[in-house]
Amino acid sequence: MIFYKTQNQFYLYACESKYKMRVIAHRTINEYGQRHANSKTALDSWYKTTKVAVWKDYQDIKATFNSVDYVGNQRYVFNIKGNDYRLVGKILFAQQIIYIRFIGTHGEYNKIDCSTI
Repeated sequence: MIFYKTQNQFYLYACESKYKMRVIAHRTINEYGQRHANSKTALDSWYKTTKVAVWKDYQDIKATFNSVDYVGNQRYVFNIKGNDYRLVGKILFAQQIIYIRFIGTHGEYNKIDCSTI
């Protein structure tokens, strides 16, 4: 949903298909890609695909990224670079926002509780 204020009145717009996903924060992806150079191309590809996506539910994500998994609490796990890396995002479908909660290797991912991170 999009809110904006004009002359002390708030207007609410329901999310429609014209709104694309906003990735928060792209800087997180860039910084990880700089520290782990072999992940940069795959992360950039994920970002470019995601920022133009219009996802209404899990099936829409699955149509874009077949290997995505839902782990609860609005968190989704994406395999990056053939499962060498994992990206956990919290997705708010109505607002078309994905918050990057974790990027790491498969081994690092195994040490976290991705449903609460």
